[in-house]
Parts: sequence; structure tokens; C-alpha cells
Amino acid sequence: MDNIKLNFINKSNDINNSNIVIFQQNVAQEFGKIAVAWKVFKNCGVMDNHPFEYSLDFGITAADSYGNFCPMIPADAGNTYEFVEKEFDFFLQVSARKAANPSEIEVTNLRRTGAIDVSCYRNMKLLAIKTKVRPGEKAYFEFEPRIFIGLASEIEAGDILNSDIISTINTEINLLGITSADIVLTGGGAGPNSAPFNFVLENVK
Repeated sequence: MDNIKLNFINKSNDINNSNIVIFQQNVAQEFGKIAVAWKVFKNCGVMDNHPFEYSLDFGITAADSYGNFCPMIPADAGNTYEFVEKEFDFFLQVSARKAANPSEIEVTNLRRTGAIDVSCYRNMKLLAIKTKVRPGEKAYFEFEPRIFIGLASEIEAGDILNSDIISTINTEINLLGITSADIVLTGGGAGPNSAPFNFVLENVK
């Protein structure tokens, strides 16, 4: 399927030139209130726009305790993957077994020793991570077709977002059935005439 084409447009009166942060929640299992900053738009001034795409494809990779990453491989919901080692090499491979939940990506650590961190990517950008997956354990990833967007400062793409930050990036946008749309930011300003920031979809197709 084709990627969803999105375009952020700043029509606000933001006097602080805030960063725009986008993330998704991994709904496959309970991770606690954390997420990863998938997209961060900086210095997008008033009436500027920032086009981007929402890919329907995923990539996964894994890292050992030394910070060594194996090559990223494509991943699809409903499939299972294995992190295996051979002599001094380790890598991810697709398994013939299907996931119990067809909406989930499932990754098993088959190493004899050593925990791994499993990362899931969208558009080659980090989307979610499950840390300290021990031998025999699994990481699960599932994402509904929705993004969360908001204003924040001092956040970089790939940063882990804690519950305090997530509570401020709380506008949910449902992308189900959409092929393209503008995400328009309004509000802001100074003094008594300032208005709350608001994200809305326009030109939806």
C-alpha cells in the first residue's frame, strides 16, 4: 500500500517557535507511560509547512549489551522474528511461525545468554523500543493508525518521552482511511487575546 502523505502547516501565533513532536503508542503490551519521539519539526515558522509521509511498512533491529546493532530487516504485522547467534555473529531472521495476534510484530531473543534491545522503525525513524529482552523472552509491537502531536521543547527525534511529556503532547489524529491531509496548527499568541493551540485536519483525501 502507498504511504500516507501528510503536511504540517503552522498557522498559529506561536511566539516561542516551539518544536512539533509526533509519536505513536505501542499498544501490543503494557510498556508504561513511555513512547519515542518519531518526528520532531524545528524552526517551522508561522505560515511555514513541513511535508512528511507515514509509511505502512516497518523495520526492526536489535542491539546487544555492548551497543552493537544487527542490520535492520523489513517487518510485517502478523509475522514473527528471531534474534539468533552463530559463532561470533548475531542477526535477526524471519520465522515460519505466524504471530498469535495478526496485528502484532513479534520478536524472540533466541540467544543463549545476554539481553537485547529491540527497536521498531517507521520511515527509517525510531518508532518504539523494548529494552532488556532476555533469552527466551519476546518483544511485541502493534500500532493503531493514529498519531499523537503536540508542542514541546528540547526534544530530539528518537528521544524517550516520559509520562509528563506525553501528557502535554495529547492531540490524537486518526489516520484510518486517509491517503493525504494537512495538519494545521492554530492558536497561540500573547496577552489576553491568546488562544489555546489546536491541531486540525484539512484537505483530507
